[in-house]
Amino acid sequence: MRKLLSILVLISIAGGAAQEIDRKMYTARFCDSTAPVLDGRGDDAIWQQAELGQGFTQNEPDNGAPASEISFFKIVYDADNLYVLIRNQDRQPDRISARLTRRDGDAEVDEAGIVLDSYFDRRTAFAFGVTAAGVRKDLVFSNDGENEDESWDPVWFAATAIDDSGWTAELRIPFNQLRYPDLPEQIWGLEIYRDLARRDETALWQHIPKDASGIVHFFGDLHGLKNLAQPKRVELLPYTVSDLSTGRPEPDNPFAPGRTGHFKGGLDGKAGVTSDLTMDFTINPDFGQVEADPSEVNLTAFETFYEEKRPFFIEGKNIFDYRLVMGDGDLSMDQLFYSRRIGRAPQREIETEDDEYLRSPANTSILGAFKLSGKTRSGLSVGVLDAITQKEEAEIRRGEASQREAVEPLSNYFVSRLQKDYSAGATSVGLMMTGTHRRISIDQLNFLNRAAYTGGIDLRHAWNKQNWLVDFRSAFSHIRGHKEALLEAQTSSARYFQRPDADHVQVDSSRTTLSGTGGSLSFGKVGGGHWRFLVMGIWRTPGLELNDLGYMRQADQLIQVFWAQYRTLKPYGKLRELYTNVNQWQFWNFDGEFIGRGANCNVNLTFTNSWHAGGGISHETRWLGLSALRGGPAIYYPASTNIWYNLSSDDRKAVSFFGRGQNYHNEDGITRSNYYSIGLEARPSAAFSLSLSPSFSYGTEDLQYVDTIETGRGPRYIMGRIDQKNLAMVVRFDYCLTPNLSVQYYGQPFIAAGNYTHFKSVTRPRASVHTDQFKTFSAEEIEYDGENDQYAIDEDSDGQEDFRFDKPDFNFRQFRSNLVLRWEYRAGSTLFLVWSQGRSNSIEEGRFSYRHDMRELFNVYPDNVFLVKCNYWFSL
Repeated sequence: MRKLLSILVLISIAGGAAQEIDRKMYTARFCDSTAPVLDGRGDDAIWQQAELGQGFTQNEPDNGAPASEISFFKIVYDADNLYVLIRNQDRQPDRISARLTRRDGDAEVDEAGIVLDSYFDRRTAFAFGVTAAGVRKDLVFSNDGENEDESWDPVWFAATAIDDSGWTAELRIPFNQLRYPDLPEQIWGLEIYRDLARRDETALWQHIPKDASGIVHFFGDLHGLKNLAQPKRVELLPYTVSDLSTGRPEPDNPFAPGRTGHFKGGLDGKAGVTSDLTMDFTINPDFGQVEADPSEVNLTAFETFYEEKRPFFIEGKNIFDYRLVMGDGDLSMDQLFYSRRIGRAPQREIETEDDEYLRSPANTSILGAFKLSGKTRSGLSVGVLDAITQKEEAEIRRGEASQREAVEPLSNYFVSRLQKDYSAGATSVGLMMTGTHRRISIDQLNFLNRAAYTGGIDLRHAWNKQNWLVDFRSAFSHIRGHKEALLEAQTSSARYFQRPDADHVQVDSSRTTLSGTGGSLSFGKVGGGHWRFLVMGIWRTPGLELNDLGYMRQADQLIQVFWAQYRTLKPYGKLRELYTNVNQWQFWNFDGEFIGRGANCNVNLTFTNSWHAGGGISHETRWLGLSALRGGPAIYYPASTNIWYNLSSDDRKAVSFFGRGQNYHNEDGITRSNYYSIGLEARPSAAFSLSLSPSFSYGTEDLQYVDTIETGRGPRYIMGRIDQKNLAMVVRFDYCLTPNLSVQYYGQPFIAAGNYTHFKSVTRPRASVHTDQFKTFSAEEIEYDGENDQYAIDEDSDGQEDFRFDKPDFNFRQFRSNLVLRWEYRAGSTLFLVWSQGRSNSIEEGRFSYRHDMRELFNVYPDNVFLVKCNYWFSL
């Protein structure tokens, strides 16, 4: 499935084919006798009566050539299920790759499956695949294959068997797991695929050209489905969770007894509202089995973006994906809906005295949530999500006295999305709306917006076999709240209205509302041959604010982007595929002030032996950093150059590796950084894999922000030269005893150190010469106060201290791990046994020593969570 997904995504991006579709047709047979028994043998009588589907062609590596091995399939159905038989002949059966992974595992193995466009909208498809080892894989394609959702886990069944002439797959797909119109006779889109791992080959029943425009509209047709019942499609998944947490006991701390336990339950469910629309809901959800976020040290002014990993929010997420810019990369990170906002850590932090103890929740509890999603036969996609999070309180103890204070209000989050397809998907028009409401009852929470609304309209039109397109996306925002909340919004890192050199914006401390707009317009050729290009214009007004329920780093921007790509369509010699990209960009703010420009070029190669290599170089001119001084004046950074490169071996082998690197420097002669990472994966058996991925980065930044100090002679913007080193190691292993029983481990030790020297006060931030931008404190002007870990500054050398700031040096050490046993003990029902461990500490030292830091990290008393979670699926 992973290989099919990669190929189909590349096809969907590549653009339109110039020929008419020679569409195949298959007629399914109604099973009026005994239904097939799933055993992978394919010898049931009904299979002898079914139509034979055959004639597979390669999609990769040699698009359009006959498949290397013969495959055929048959399809029958009864009142409740669709049955599929796929026979995969193989002249070298001893070389069939049948490794075990967990469901939807990422592995290059022999695989076969069916993809169904049951809406018959030529835009949406449901894929069901199974490996030769019997591991199921499933996903949903939308927007003609442009988007995919691998988190979709329907309840269906498969069996496989390997023999001396190949292998056979039998699938049973309940109709209540599919969505289709209420018609007396159905016509569905149909594709059958086969992956032959040893040749890195994917063969398709319905041929799809490599430069095809999308994928789903190329599918063949499945006929013969008559009088299908409309199942109730009501599924319930109640669960119970019991956990035990252990940590270092603190005798005087009532909140740190060393051991605590909890027991709770909840309910997940799914119900078919109509034949096209499904409602998913969750009550008191638990995500204890979810892998922890990676460790990092963030020294920027902006919030880190973390991927969503919670099942309720990742399943069906594509319908709610509204990015302000098409494509991938940093420019397309801004979005109206960022699901990590729901259930986030409480936003109020409470400071305590030395004799006080605090217990504050790590996350906001989700009381309940529901999603309504689907697509009508007329091409209207619908998505509605609503979630309620409870009011969270922290408890403060001083002796026998105890008090509780709110740290997060009762909140409601609402998201709606509509998108209508026209002209077989060549044109689409969409609408997105979000709303956040908080019930704020105490003054200490007035820094949060009481209400926040965002919305947008998007339009996409493609023509000339969808080789050419224009894409328009717009957004608006409106927030309301107490004056304190609006002051927080105006002075946040997304805006910094308080910048003294920003004439077009200003802070209004009496504000109670703020509004803004943003969006993009893109035009280009995205298919039909070797060349593609896009031209983009992007805007975000100063008042745009998406961060209550979306994600946005910076407003007040006008951006122009150009992208061009050349790609090969056929293998040539030892080269299977080549992509070469050129990018160019430039920025302004809404005052018309030029910020900077840059360009890069890169190349990516795939060889016939399935090795991959790539690299690139980028250059940016002198750049105006609007956020560098955290609300102070903008400061120029010198021009910079960055190069990167990577190499990876054939991951079908028992041992594979990758390596990547990056080297950056700017023209001040001081600032530079280097990053190196390698990875090794070993698969000593069909059931076990182990991977190690160490990474190391080090560098020097001459203009790293430290602090802003208010003095009688005006603010002092303090910066320093930081020498920073980061070391991380990601360890994973997977052991699959059966396709339904697996053990997975994830662990990451992470250590970082930052040592600051050459402290300076910014004096002329826009000076053309780098060293004229600041005054570096001399030994006579700066003195370290070791007792208080502070630096005292005498900037006029009169013997009197003028101001001081805290020592910014740091050592940060963290270890996070998850060990998860997952057993799908019956269809749709799962038992999880989880052990999570965390260790963390930080000190103001700044000296990097691998041995010392690792020893100190594992000397930290661990926080452990042992969890048992069991759910039970049943359908009504």
